[in-house]
Amino acid sequence: MGFLEQLLLFSVSLLANTLSAFAGGGAGLLQLPVLIFLGLGFAVALATHKVASVALGIGATLRHLRESSLERRFVAFILVTGLPGVVLGASFILQVPERLAEIALGLLTMGVGIYSWFKAELGQIHTPQNRDVRGLSIGGLGLFSIGVLNGSLTSGTGLFVTLWLVRWFGLDYQRAVAYTLVLVGMFWNGGGALTLGLLGDIQWSWLPALLAGSLLGGYLGAHLAITRGNRWIKRVFEVVTLVAGVTLILGRF
Repeated sequence: MGFLEQLLLFSVSLLANTLSAFAGGGAGLLQLPVLIFLGLGFAVALATHKVASVALGIGATLRHLRESSLERRFVAFILVTGLPGVVLGASFILQVPERLAEIALGLLTMGVGIYSWFKAELGQIHTPQNRDVRGLSIGGLGLFSIGVLNGSLTSGTGLFVTLWLVRWFGLDYQRAVAYTLVLVGMFWNGGGALTLGLLGDIQWSWLPALLAGSLLGGYLGAHLAITRGNRWIKRVFEVVTLVAGVTLILGRF
């Protein structure tokens, strides 16, 4: 791959991961199709994207750790409930035709954005809830299910985690985005990347440009999310989810 192609990869990665770190997910919606367009097969593109997206989590973590807004026990809960689903989803995706799942995921993603749009005060105030045994059980099952989607179909599933943390656990958008980027970005995507790397192939020569764009984009997007606040994050989240849904539904036609 020549210099211009590497520059294109870096630019796309920077843009996709900046938006993702601001909205709380969705980097794969732009980055994954570009990898496929440049010649990678779906499975190789997915594995390569997963590895690169770990840098998004690292970049966001470098910024969010300065705010010290993450609860250690809740961090452990998200990892324990979500990671098994990620590994399970990544183990099966290489044998499953993805088109029907992409359409269903697109419709669900659009529904997430529309739901947030009509709930004007959703995620504007941090009001923790559902932290009892019943609430954590249902919340953990939801995170496990999203983890399966994250491991199998990477596009936009971080957005589901963000909304689930807001709707079920009562986080505001700013805190929810921080958890999504740090935990989904680094650990969920890392687990998916490891599983896909062991079962399939990764285009290693494309990773330097993708990693650089992901790392810088993660930091910039996290900075915007922290400085702009919940109202801005909510609106960007809604726009990204609607675009994500349309992209998933129409992308292969």
